[in-house]
Amino acid sequence: MTSGIKRYPIDRIYEEVAFIAYYFHWPHDEIMAMEHRDRRRWCEEISRINRQLNDEPENMFDVFNKKR
Repeated sequence: MTSGIKRYPIDRIYEEVAFIAYYFHWPHDEIMAMEHRDRRRWCEEISRINRQLNDEPENMFDVFNKKR
């Protein structure tokens, strides 16, 4: 019998922690202490910053708004 609660896949947690630690150099314990929603938000923000630095549009398929 299983409960109706889904657990977040451990592989995704490792990906999020590695991603944040790589870019922001925050300590493992500090990242792990974050709520899942906060970790995901920081991953999104880091990705947004990288897209801006690489001059990529929000939607990679939006070739009409891409700066050249």
